[in-house]
Amino acid sequence: MTDRTSLDLDPEAMRELSEKALALVTNYFNGIADLPVFPNTTAEELSARFDSTLPLEGESLESLFRACEKIIEGSRQNGHPRFFGYVASPATPVGAFGDLIASALNANVTSWRSGPAATEIERTVVRWLGMLVGFAGAAHGLLTSGGSMANLAALLMAHRARSEVDTAAAGLWSAGAPMTIYASDQIHLSIKKAADILGLGRDQVRTVQSDSRLRFDIRRLRERIESDKRNGLRPFCVVASAGTVSTGAIDPLAEVADVAEEHGLWFHVDGAYGAFGAMVDRKRELFTGIERADSLSLDPHKWLYTPIDCGCVLFRDQDKARAAFSTEADYIKVQEQTETESFAFWDYGPELSRRFRALKLWMTLKHYGTRRLAEAIEHDILMAEYMAELVAADEEFELMAPADLSICCFRYVPGALRKRLADADEKERAQVNSELDELNARMMHAVQRGGLAYLSNASIGDRFALRACITNFRTTRADIDATLEIVRDAARAG
Repeated sequence: MTDRTSLDLDPEAMRELSEKALALVTNYFNGIADLPVFPNTTAEELSARFDSTLPLEGESLESLFRACEKIIEGSRQNGHPRFFGYVASPATPVGAFGDLIASALNANVTSWRSGPAATEIERTVVRWLGMLVGFAGAAHGLLTSGGSMANLAALLMAHRARSEVDTAAAGLWSAGAPMTIYASDQIHLSIKKAADILGLGRDQVRTVQSDSRLRFDIRRLRERIESDKRNGLRPFCVVASAGTVSTGAIDPLAEVADVAEEHGLWFHVDGAYGAFGAMVDRKRELFTGIERADSLSLDPHKWLYTPIDCGCVLFRDQDKARAAFSTEADYIKVQEQTETESFAFWDYGPELSRRFRALKLWMTLKHYGTRRLAEAIEHDILMAEYMAELVAADEEFELMAPADLSICCFRYVPGALRKRLADADEKERAQVNSELDELNARMMHAVQRGGLAYLSNASIGDRFALRACITNFRTTRADIDATLEIVRDAARAG
């Protein structure tokens, strides 16, 4: 029996591992445009491809990397230049290798004492993110797994800051009349999910019908708040979107901020997808009012080309955030003397174990610089505007929403159905629109499984729309042209 065991590799094996990993990743980045966007496979085929037996003995690196190649082949390629589904930007090579370094270090960034350098890097990038989107140069905050966790943290801060009793100790049952949140009907699903998790209830997220541009309707917002107050409810928070995930609509943030101020509400902005659009000069005015938010959620892994997972919650009042999350236990008691060295992330968010998310973001910002990243974001916006122009000029397509940021929503309308719509009464129009919904849903599935491009969907009013979200520095006008032709081919195929 040996004195110790080791999982370290000898120098030769380490060299082999490094060379194979570098070759795999390099070939992937260089050839991503040649891969199918979605694999031509099924769940059953993938299950058969990978041995599910628990390994008792190890296998060679050669065998391991052959399996990794199969994993790449069986993956949806979010970095492909014609992947336009959901909001998923490709990782930059620099960010990807930053993640490797962070994983090798394997720091648990709970506090300064657990990761001195990692804590400094994270607090630095948090300030930088606030500056990039016009929130605040002295922003406080922390990185999260994504926008959903950022929204959850922000709503807990909001609730604790506006509660009249210590609900953290006494529980929600002691808080009196239900406390309510206000959002438009275009808000991200994570807001209602957070209300559920926090024990407030999904019904206490009072959704307000959006206006004709799918933005928060301020008149309806005021009416809903005033009505709820008259009926004994207690409004405490309003949530606006700095770029909705369905269409990229940006709520009138300054007007929402006015309403929040008038009623003493916490003002949270969900900017997970769209807030980085503020880095583009010609779009910055759309985000006026974001600087008045009490909290803001961001996702650098959505539109700052940073590998998943990398979300962020920013907040203005550090004391209010600490009041929501701070707790005591002997095993986390901080013994440091200076303020900086006593800092702990667990005082400002829900997680204790936290990976070194900041390194990949820090390396991305340091290497490319904000000007170059802003140019990439503007390029994505230009691609969406180009697609919208093509759609609007084509009789077979109908533009379903303004392309304010990098999302273009449209539907395919063949000539026969277009003519029926033009001549239809209300009942016939509903029937035609239902047929169009079914047609476009079938087309979307065909495009996705065809492997040449990938679109998702959005509901615009009560209509089904094809949705292209362009957050990819590899996308060109040729990719936009090809995608629309792929949609036409899907329509012709039935």
